[in-house]
Amino acid sequence: MPRIGWYGLGSMGLAMASNLQKQLVRKATQSLIYNNRTMARGDALKALGGTPESSFPNVVAQCGIIFTMVSNDAVLQQLISSALSSGHSLQNKIFVDCSTVHPETVRTTAAKLQEQEADFLAAPVFGGNPIAVDGKLVFAIGGPGRAREVVKPLIQDVMGRKVIDCGEDATRASLLKIAGNIVTVNMMEAVGEAQVFAERTGLGTGPMEELIGEAFGPVAGGYSKRLTTGAYAPPLDSRPGFGVSLAIKDAKHAFTMARDHKVELPGLKVSLDNMEAAREYAGECLDSSSMYGVLRQKAGLEFWNERSRKGNA
Repeated sequence: MPRIGWYGLGSMGLAMASNLQKQLVRKATQSLIYNNRTMARGDALKALGGTPESSFPNVVAQCGIIFTMVSNDAVLQQLISSALSSGHSLQNKIFVDCSTVHPETVRTTAAKLQEQEADFLAAPVFGGNPIAVDGKLVFAIGGPGRAREVVKPLIQDVMGRKVIDCGEDATRASLLKIAGNIVTVNMMEAVGEAQVFAERTGLGTGPMEELIGEAFGPVAGGYSKRLTTGAYAPPLDSRPGFGVSLAIKDAKHAFTMARDHKVELPGLKVSLDNMEAAREYAGECLDSSSMYGVLRQKAGLEFWNERSRKGNA
């Protein structure tokens, strides 16, 4: 097994990298080498045996498989550019990006790496931070077959419970992620609407949450808990489970693709408008489920519930 590198230690990336490092310890193989914009974010990973490296090109030089989990297309493009211009040979290296990026970004990235005889896999994930911590994410994976077979054992039952194989074309994994996000965001909107309805009619959020979990499954139930526990608007000194700006970025990728293929997404438009209104009202430190706060306002309630933070101070 080639040595493995990692870049990106946000709430998702740190959980995923930690599970991978634990697996490397169990297998008594070389530790994960990691890099991040803020290296202190890797202290927990270092405590598990991970090896810090201050330069991403040096991670690439030392590793045969390099995972990235970043916030947007521009960051991925910058990382790949730094690897391409580093002077290090990329021959036979496998780059695995677990972020949500536009299919065109995937296509151009794969082409640039192929010119250097390196492989690129798109491997975006489905699930939030608690699921990442438990190693139960769902991965979509697309790209060259040999590379997929090398990487799958590092994902299955390590970082994820399921790998959906999208074949040789890496852009198909990106497309699946974007399509899945339409379901995710619309479900959050639906759960938020139901919980505001339950609160205003006097039914109460408790019975509503029990029904959501039992009738519509643990994913919907988890979204409900983000609302009732106040995680939709966490304390300003914490990190949201999945930031609202990331969710807005992902939704806009869907709209770009939809326009190109003459598809309408009216439900997603409602959700996007509410997420943008939430960010405008309460700032960046919000979860993707924060459309709930706007739905509360529209029903004559405060944006904040009794378990969320209160305001922006």
